[in-house]
Amino acid sequence: MRRDVIHSLLVANRGEIACRIFRTCRDLGITTVAVYSDADAGALHVREADLAVRLPGAAPADTYLRGDLVVAAALAAGADAVHPGYGFLSENAAFAAAVQDAGLTWVGPPVKAIELMASKTRAKELMGGAGVPLLAPVDPATAGEDDLPLLLKAASGGGGRGMRMVRELGSLPGELLAAAAEAASAFGDGEVFAEPYVERGRHVEVQVMADAYDTVWALGTRDCSLQRRHQKVIEEAPAPGLDEGLRARLHDAAVAAARAVGYRGAGTVEFLVSAEGRPYFLEMNTRLQVEHPVTEAVFGVDLVALQLRVAEGEPLDPVLPAASGHAVEARLYAEDPARDWQPQTGALLTLEVPDAPGLRLDTGYTGGDTIGVHYDPMLAKVIAHAPTRTEAVRLLAGALERARIHGPVTNRELLVRSLRHPDFAAARLDTGFYDRHLADLTAPGAGDPATAALAAALAEAVRATASPGPAPAPTRFGAWRNLPSQPQVKHFRGEPDGTEHEIAYRTPRTGTPEPYDAPGVRVLAAAPDRVTLELDGVTRHFDLSRDRDRIHVDTAGASYTFTALPRFTDPATQTDPGSLLAPMPGTVVRLAEGLAPGVPVEAGQPLIWLEAMKMEHRILAPASGTLTALHAAPGHQVEVGALLAVVQEDPDATAASAPASAPASAPASVPEENA
Repeated sequence: MRRDVIHSLLVANRGEIACRIFRTCRDLGITTVAVYSDADAGALHVREADLAVRLPGAAPADTYLRGDLVVAAALAAGADAVHPGYGFLSENAAFAAAVQDAGLTWVGPPVKAIELMASKTRAKELMGGAGVPLLAPVDPATAGEDDLPLLLKAASGGGGRGMRMVRELGSLPGELLAAAAEAASAFGDGEVFAEPYVERGRHVEVQVMADAYDTVWALGTRDCSLQRRHQKVIEEAPAPGLDEGLRARLHDAAVAAARAVGYRGAGTVEFLVSAEGRPYFLEMNTRLQVEHPVTEAVFGVDLVALQLRVAEGEPLDPVLPAASGHAVEARLYAEDPARDWQPQTGALLTLEVPDAPGLRLDTGYTGGDTIGVHYDPMLAKVIAHAPTRTEAVRLLAGALERARIHGPVTNRELLVRSLRHPDFAAARLDTGFYDRHLADLTAPGAGDPATAALAAALAEAVRATASPGPAPAPTRFGAWRNLPSQPQVKHFRGEPDGTEHEIAYRTPRTGTPEPYDAPGVRVLAAAPDRVTLELDGVTRHFDLSRDRDRIHVDTAGASYTFTALPRFTDPATQTDPGSLLAPMPGTVVRLAEGLAPGVPVEAGQPLIWLEAMKMEHRILAPASGTLTALHAAPGHQVEVGALLAVVQEDPDATAASAPASAPASAPASVPEENA
């Protein structure tokens, strides 16, 4: 077989996966080439690459999804191979063929294998012939009550686009039309199929690696059941709680699937496992998976290095590597789980995760970077590996809890609570985990934001009185004392819940502030960046940093962000009742038909569709009444808090009010790079 040694590799992707592939290339002595959009000009993957080629534009359709531009970039940079990463063009057979037609080595599976697995309907037919267990398809035209619930899925693509769950026959026609329209928009293919929806099913997958010499590895199982909007949040290997018979059946089915399409390289065969332990083939992802690090940790391999080895024509070892221990991965997203998973944007001031044995951080960001609106909101993946599942979960939860993350709201607290939830600890896993537990997981925690706000006020008071020059050393003293000076007051608003805190303190002649009317509190040290308090006999440290009017407070077990409030409210910040404000920066993609000032609206009626970071949000009428102002139009870019429209409530209306924004009726979040 022809063997092509790779000396220079272009990664046709961005962010975390590009950085991760570059890391392996550096270890192997391979020159790295990045491509980047205008929005990514200063991104980490561009900074880390040896060479970088600009793709003019910002939207994925104009940049990372332009295969012709990517191939031209590889040739211009002198690359001799292309790695697609995941998402974007990674499962695009035409792109793989174009890479090879240009004389470049394709670090991926054969074009034919990509084509065969590109359509879920065709893939299922092929897998059925190979003896892989399948769910029986349901014809929507003849579906009856006994077929419910149903899951509608796009034949092409993934990540939740074109996916609908149907529990009532009456809603089936409308959901079919909506799923087909979304699939056509996302993938250029409106084909949709239906299959039974498996209640409390687990998402279990098998990592495969194959070479050109008929060696196929089944590198164990992964459980990816914890998902939001059909996208994975926490993954682990091996999948817990599977008996050896089921594991063997999954491994055999995955190998059969790979052999059926003449597979080469890294791929993943995904299954749905019912509560009774019956597996059903879902799809085969003909690329590297986001969650591949947990398999790497357990088997002690570098899957990217193996991909490169196979692409160069080298064989795999006939003997499968031995597995050891357990690994868990958490995806850190810039999003607010308590507000319909709304993506967040802005400056990422700090991203620091503890470095310890067994921990790994894969990220495309560092402190000082900006999280924009164009791409997936995943900031990083944090992976923990330990001898047992309990140890790995504890290690990961502790690392996330101690991480310093300042900037947009993230799902960090949700991840920590998920890992420590009794159902997760007991491996009671299924894809409905967040449907059942999200309210509890996002409820106010047992932390102490009031004391954190006190620490912020004391640090701010020290900062305000500090003289120019180097920061003063912390002032240490035994206790706060009753002084004749009048108390001063600072106001803070907590994020993201909006709770306001009023903190009173005194500043004696020494210049060191002391809390006012705070029994049980002793100040042991105070400085602009750290405050140490004794609370009812327990010493606690508070680390602080400031960015304009926002103050970040990190403690052992919780983190808080406060906005320092002015003493008086600015009347210009007030909005009229019924104002619909943009919940995030984004693009207005459409308006309700006939929407214009003067038209009547009903409570809960979708009025405006806003898209940001590949997540679509509907802006709903908060009450029944009349639209009195409309400032939004399709194509408009809006900032968070921008006034989109105003609804004047009809006092005689009896319809119940509704929230001003909500997620689309079906998942519209499809990170191309993060399926």
